[in-house]
Amino acid sequence: MVASAAVDDGALATPARTRTKICGITREADLRTAVAAGADAVGVITDVTVESPRAVTVDRARDLLDAVPPFVTGTLVTMPENAEAAVRLVERLEPDAVQVHGLAPDRVAALRVRASVPVLPAVDATDARRYADAADALVVDSLDDEGGGGTGETHDWERTRDLVTELDVPVVLAGGLTPDNVATAVRTVRPFAVDVASGVEREGGVKDAEAVRAFVRHATRALDGEEVAR
Repeated sequence: MVASAAVDDGALATPARTRTKICGITREADLRTAVAAGADAVGVITDVTVESPRAVTVDRARDLLDAVPPFVTGTLVTMPENAEAAVRLVERLEPDAVQVHGLAPDRVAALRVRASVPVLPAVDATDARRYADAADALVVDSLDDEGGGGTGETHDWERTRDLVTELDVPVVLAGGLTPDNVATAVRTVRPFAVDVASGVEREGGVKDAEAVRAFVRHATRALDGEEVAR
């Protein structure tokens, strides 16, 4: 797989448009919908310690990630016990990027050294600064007590906007985003990317095609006509 939305050394500036990730893909049909809508990345969730209708088996995750076409970033989303477990899963599934939940900053840093792909920890806005030097990008989400995302709840966007301003690492905004609020979120936060899962579903783990298309459209056009800082 060739990743266009993976974070690299040239990706630290605010992009000309906000990138989009459709997470919690469980079906090839939803993968095709996300790609056709223009999503820059998709997320496949596996090996997590919380119950989720969006989690799939490791073998299923491999099949879905293998189906991601060139120039779209196939992202493994997981809750590993430690950095070593995450490395083994990355080696087995060969994603374009890995998003990890529940690892401390030093474990994220260790994973980043050993992983062959960009490492994106999911963090709470209040805790994000501790991870800034350990990660390739930060997924700022509304996390539950176990560190899992997908709560469907928004958080303080102004606080996340401060992170975008203060930190050099790219910030991906997640948590409670929908087609109806994503444009406001983008204009408020100015994130590198936005990430959605339950906000574009008609039922748990099954995407709504029109919602996916609307989300990508509203996110990527939110800053049309505005000068973007570089």
